[in-house]
Amino acid sequence: MCGRLTLTHPNTALAALFDAVMANDLPESPRFNICPTQVVPVVTAASGIRRLAPMRWGLVPSWYKTPTDGPLILNARSETVAEKPAFREAIRHRRCLVLASGFYEWSAGPDGARLPWHITRTDGAPMALGGLWQAWGEIVTCAVVTLPAGPNLEPIHDREPLILNPDQWPLWLGEAGLGAARLMRPTPAGSLTAHRVGRAVNSNRAQGPELIEENAD
Repeated sequence: MCGRLTLTHPNTALAALFDAVMANDLPESPRFNICPTQVVPVVTAASGIRRLAPMRWGLVPSWYKTPTDGPLILNARSETVAEKPAFREAIRHRRCLVLASGFYEWSAGPDGARLPWHITRTDGAPMALGGLWQAWGEIVTCAVVTLPAGPNLEPIHDREPLILNPDQWPLWLGEAGLGAARLMRPTPAGSLTAHRVGRAVNSNRAQGPELIEENAD
């Protein structure tokens, strides 16, 4: 499960890093608690041009009569993404990179409480999360691909988002031919860093830089 994101890298820096043409309606960073149904920065590629633009997080399948006609689809499981009707066309033709500086995950405390963690790349670079997109009317929506947790996240949660390195971006975006399925594997040990943060982030209304500060309250 990947259900909350953070973004502290500037949009201009992201556009430069991904060699993408930047839309002028991206929300400004920093953002410390990006929640489902909010817009996220997404990189797509077509006709040799990468674009960085906002999409609504929460994929809306084409057959929904309204954006709330069914469950909110934040994640697409790697094990079934090629089979599920909501994803099988998108995984072939509409892959994207959902950009973040980090994400939150929750472990279970001894008293049953949900204990929040903030996870980032160990090298401090932005995260490129493997994603899928779908247009519904004038709304463009996306979901993040997830897979069984690897050694970095296993102590915290049983799932992790697909995190792609720069040499993998062209294949995922469809710029380097076929074979993107082989990219769907956990990040290597040591490539992610996690620290406990305060429980204030349990509220989707919480905001501010203190949310990502180390705090085992």
